[in-house]
Amino acid sequence: MTAMAPRRTETDLSFLLDRASYVLRTRMAAALGEIGLTARMHCVLVHALEAERTQIQLAEIGDMDKTTMVVTVDALEQAGLAERRPSSTDRRARIVAVTEHGARVAQQSQQIVDRVHEEALASLPSKEREDFVRAMELLVSGHLATPAETPRPARRARQRED
Repeated sequence: MTAMAPRRTETDLSFLLDRASYVLRTRMAAALGEIGLTARMHCVLVHALEAERTQIQLAEIGDMDKTTMVVTVDALEQAGLAERRPSSTDRRARIVAVTEHGARVAQQSQQIVDRVHEEALASLPSKEREDFVRAMELLVSGHLATPAETPRPARRARQRED
């Protein structure tokens, strides 16, 4: 007797969300790569422009570990887009300050990010697009807002950039 696979009773939501996320990340990487940025570099630039923030604060916003953050800021400094400076409020802390050139690049990268998101949603009719975005916002602020505690945690998802 051969065993049969269990019958699925629900849509494979994990596959759908993972696949959509993966393809969106590859498209974002390709689009930002055309101007020499990564998604992490874009995230740091935009959030460093919003307020005076330390590397630790920016790492938390972008859900990056310390090593990834250091590498990202090193790349931004090497490209002349940002620099580490002493904080104006805490002389022990160092902030990531965006250069004028970095601010121009952040404007350009935000247009790219917005375009990639717009293109992804454009495959849906406009009413369904609004419903989809609202449903996703409800999921991530409701039932899927808090990760489950597990002994072997899954790779963490990037936090939302408002």
